[in-house]
Amino acid sequence: MKRVALKDLNTENIKVDIEGFVAIITMNRPKALNALNNQTLDELNTIIDSISADEEILGVIITGEGKGFVAGADIVQMQPYKAEEGRNYAEYAQGTFNKIEALGKPVIAAVNGYALGGGCELSMSCDLRIASERAVFGQPEVNLGVIPCFGGTQRLPRLIGSGRAKELIFTGRMVKADEAAAIGLVNKVVPAEELLSEAKNMMTTIISKAPMAIKYSKISINKGADLDLSNALELEKDLAALTFASEDKDEGMTAFLEKRTPKFINK
Repeated sequence: MKRVALKDLNTENIKVDIEGFVAIITMNRPKALNALNNQTLDELNTIIDSISADEEILGVIITGEGKGFVAGADIVQMQPYKAEEGRNYAEYAQGTFNKIEALGKPVIAAVNGYALGGGCELSMSCDLRIASERAVFGQPEVNLGVIPCFGGTQRLPRLIGSGRAKELIFTGRMVKADEAAAIGLVNKVVPAEELLSEAKNMMTTIISKAPMAIKYSKISINKGADLDLSNALELEKDLAALTFASEDKDEGMTAFLEKRTPKFINK
């Protein structure tokens, strides 16, 4: 497949850099703390579609420019919305975040600053979250008279449990990085100056493994969470069978027996 020229995409609010096999997406509306308006969601949709089609990209890192990761949805844009517009906005944002969650490649959120409302929801659609010590998380939508609707009422309790999720959503309370780690919202907290390098190091480790095994592990975890245990285990067996039929399985096991580093080809 011909490589998609991501660097040539006409995006104003998001930057994309390709470093080896990793796409680094930087939300880039710093004056608005990278708030999500329709244009930004359009650009993110296009970028994720392009990454999905690019077989040479094996992993994705999402971060933010300036003081914000993403400080939420664009309130100026939302203020005049009524029921239909609000539902359509939620549907579009959910669809975008669902693409990230379902992407057949690992995605790390490198949360550099404010991850509030839609920003917290964006981070939760990623597979892993590494936070700068300056990061702040929250779902403050009740302060605006609405509910989290980009996936927050569903992904947050799945990550940290319904009790803690209700507390954060009902009170609109913001949590700093250390507390976010303690409750399971983020995987790791690092000094601000080490954030991107830590995300890159973790991604380097991940993409050194068999890409197909990573992809099917992700599908098994994500899809299995919505199934009862019996059906989830059936799903796991079916996906395991696909990996056993791969060339990478032969290479991985042969390399292990030969005491050498495997050379995976994603087949």
